[in-house]
Amino acid sequence: MDQTPTFRVNVVSRTARAVAYHHRSGATKVDFKGTELMPKASGEAKVEAKQGYIEIEVEFDELERATKFGNEYLTYVMWAITPEGRAVNLGEVLLNGNRAKLNVTTELQTFGMIVTAEPYYAVRQPSNLVVLENVIRDDTRGATQVINAKYDLLERGGYVPTGANFQPVVFNAALPLEFYEARNALRIAQLAGAEQYAGPSYQKVVASMKTAEEYALRKTVPVKPLITVSREVVQTAEDAREIALRRREQERIENERLAAAAREEEARRRAEDEERRRTLAEQQSQEDARRRAEAEAERQRAQAQSAEDARRAAEAEAARQAALLQQQQSQMEAERNRAAAEAAERERLRAEREKEELRARLLNQLNAILETRDTARGLIVNMSDVLFDTGRFTLRPLAREKLAKISGIVLAYPELRLEIEGHTDSVGSDAYNQKLSERRARSVYDYLKAQGLPEASLTTRGYGESQPVADNKTAKGRQANRRVELVVSGEIIGTRIGNSQVTPQPK
Repeated sequence: MDQTPTFRVNVVSRTARAVAYHHRSGATKVDFKGTELMPKASGEAKVEAKQGYIEIEVEFDELERATKFGNEYLTYVMWAITPEGRAVNLGEVLLNGNRAKLNVTTELQTFGMIVTAEPYYAVRQPSNLVVLENVIRDDTRGATQVINAKYDLLERGGYVPTGANFQPVVFNAALPLEFYEARNALRIAQLAGAEQYAGPSYQKVVASMKTAEEYALRKTVPVKPLITVSREVVQTAEDAREIALRRREQERIENERLAAAAREEEARRRAEDEERRRTLAEQQSQEDARRRAEAEAERQRAQAQSAEDARRAAEAEAARQAALLQQQQSQMEAERNRAAAEAAERERLRAEREKEELRARLLNQLNAILETRDTARGLIVNMSDVLFDTGRFTLRPLAREKLAKISGIVLAYPELRLEIEGHTDSVGSDAYNQKLSERRARSVYDYLKAQGLPEASLTTRGYGESQPVADNKTAKGRQANRRVELVVSGEIIGTRIGNSQVTPQPK
């Protein structure tokens, strides 16, 4: 039996512009503009608010085939995005050459619109392959607003795990696109593990797909029945895929819970065994002491009946026994001290190991966001100058996004300290470079503070051009020297940041 490929579904965020279409306010127009993925694409939508719903008529031009984005992408879907960030599938955008028309309705009143490339029409979450976004015209009627809450997009590769053998679709002009979307949906559901985790739904998909394949092989293809059963396959396959993903996630969580319970049970058993051994040792020691005391008492009673010489001998023996007991007590004390020292050493090693494990975990987490290296000073996160506008200290959106992720990690460990260090290349005067490095460091400081990091855990420094990491004679070297470094330290990971002074706010 083939093993189901494993993959995690990742999402990214994006913002859109929305329009509040007033109730029964008549028709208005909104333009569509192609994104960087398809800059030549365009469109125009007529939006009319009627009683209880909104009617949308839209025409698109200069659209390319969706397969340009990957073998799994066959079609386009138009979405409505609410101010809360919820995406609603408005309908499939079917190409006629490089043009398309769509006439749909929605009960939403305030929304923005986007078009994304998708593997089939019935998806419930947009991909991040946004090819068109609505653009507000000067004559658009309605209140416009920028959606503050970001909406989620399924990252490219979310339908097909890395390394999976996903062959491109070979189209037959005699067959409708819905048939190939059905094939696509079945393959994607299978890759998601639907056969194992959503068996009844998956078998229904397979049976319906078999019917579609039979229609497609007929000499005279019954197009309408083929489209109907193909759309049924797509819808059921999407349901099966979602069920499979949800159950796989539940299975993963349950496996982690069972593993944690097993570890806890093993720790409890070891503690009980250790307590049992200690109790037995104490009981044996007490029994030995009792027997020695009884023997000594018997010996003393026998000696009491002897003559003076026997008494003196008994006194000498008593002195010898006292010395022996002192020696035994000294040995027992030494053993207790040794055991205490070993326990203290084990605790010290455990604490060091936890610091090392946390340090390694933080290194991996930070390195997934920005280049991070482990040094004696701590974990140093490198922000290259491409995260700032040229010659300025303003953070670019990408920089803010990455810093937001870093702050989310650091907030989980209040003991961590961050020293923010600005550096420049040798272009420009010393004073200019010094001020630029301080301002860039301060920009990062202000943003991290705004993200909730306590002021007491943040310090900044500007080094200007005084600490290059590469040769300033080359462009590549100068680029490497233009950077902001975040030095992450603290006792919790085995390093302590120095008593750095916070630089004043640049003016």
